[in-house]
Amino acid sequence: MDMKAKWQERRELVEAQLPRELRRDEPLDATLCASMEYSLMAGGKRLRPILLMAAADAVGGRGEDFLTTGCALEMIHTYSLIHDDLPAMDNDDYRRGKYTNHKVYGAGMATLAGDALLTLAFEVMLRQQGADARTKLAVVQEMSVAAGMNGMVGGQAIDLESEGKHIPMELLRQMHMGKTGALFRAALRCGAILAGASEAQLQALTHYADAFGLTFQITDDILDVTGDEAVIGKPVGSDVRNDKSTYVTLTSLEEARQLAAQTVEEGVAALKDFGPEADFLRDLLRYLTKRDK
Repeated sequence: MDMKAKWQERRELVEAQLPRELRRDEPLDATLCASMEYSLMAGGKRLRPILLMAAADAVGGRGEDFLTTGCALEMIHTYSLIHDDLPAMDNDDYRRGKYTNHKVYGAGMATLAGDALLTLAFEVMLRQQGADARTKLAVVQEMSVAAGMNGMVGGQAIDLESEGKHIPMELLRQMHMGKTGALFRAALRCGAILAGASEAQLQALTHYADAFGLTFQITDDILDVTGDEAVIGKPVGSDVRNDKSTYVTLTSLEEARQLAAQTVEEGVAALKDFGPEADFLRDLLRYLTKRDK
């Protein structure tokens, strides 16, 4: 099965499982649950849970066995998107071709929906079958750090403070290693941990994850300049309008493309000791520089 077919197959697994995890218990407030579901089920690449499953495959596990934890990770990602779109942050009107959560439910309810998805995610992680308490604790630790002040939220804080400023490349990299890269790293590390990876395998996948996160962000910056709004599902050119520093604005379009290509090769090299079980990860990383959304 080629990479795109495998991606689609697992994306469908995630799409089917997410509403089951969300509505496992009767909600206290129907509007809050509807707001959560509106963004959670708005589509998207489902890249983070797919990476988690692929990491488990790469170290000899069966990725589908850890779908529950993958869904928890997608909840954390969705919460971050809801909050990122809020008027106090990026103030975006569209996400994945639909109105953003606050445009439908209001800023207050959207904030609560994000809060609820974040906290539900940790409950869902603890539902994971086939993992002992020590392993689940390790996963919760990884996710907590990735989502918190030294991960995604920390990166978002740098982003917020950097609006209208031209920041140095090193700070830009730190920002995106937190804002974007931290959840990719958590996805790959947690998938490996759940599948019983060795320390060497875990370190190699961590290097791959860092390359993946950087490549993803560079190509995201490129798409903000070159992408098709109808394909991406959100307005292009928002980085320029918001006067944000990006890999394109701090270098050039061509230099950003070269950096992405170099980072892809570094990520693929990190998997040199893995067998064909890691081919999906290799192909996925190479695909990033060709994606159109």
